[in-house]
Amino acid sequence: MKKSLRKQVLQELKSLSKEEKQRMNDWLTEQFFQHPFYKEAKTIATYLSFPHEFQTAELIKQAQKDGKEIVIPKTYPKGQMDFVVYEPEKLERNSFGLLEPQGEAIVFEPSQIDLIHVPGLAFNPSGYRVGYGGGYYDRYLEHFTGHTISTLYLCQIQDFQPEHYDIPVEEVLIYERDF
Repeated sequence: MKKSLRKQVLQELKSLSKEEKQRMNDWLTEQFFQHPFYKEAKTIATYLSFPHEFQTAELIKQAQKDGKEIVIPKTYPKGQMDFVVYEPEKLERNSFGLLEPQGEAIVFEPSQIDLIHVPGLAFNPSGYRVGYGGGYYDRYLEHFTGHTISTLYLCQIQDFQPEHYDIPVEEVLIYERDF
């Protein structure tokens, strides 16, 4: 079920026009910056996005201007993940095609992170998500006590039953406006 859902949503995301994506990204980024979770956070974990996803580059740039510490995921075998300081000069493509920190990096403990901006392909109305299938975020979020938020396009809202190990995102911002 998750495999076909991933394929369907991925196809929908890739079919969005560049202009449509830019409009949605701008609106979602603005909503993110207005959210109390963002305003209160000192350290924010986010991801470096694939081209079909919500684009995080502007979010990262503005958050840094706002004095926020930005940390990004570094993955390891067996579904393990840490968040490390965002240092653009130390990024290389991993086996998934994503930019990821290479070499030594400062690891942040979950208690040092105020807000995690969680990626995903599909989300149900209760905030449960279907990611890319590695389980990295579910494992990490299991022990995380800070806030979580995701930024979504309407096509990412899907009806599915979560698995027992799935961890819901606390707040989901959804682009629903039609200009």
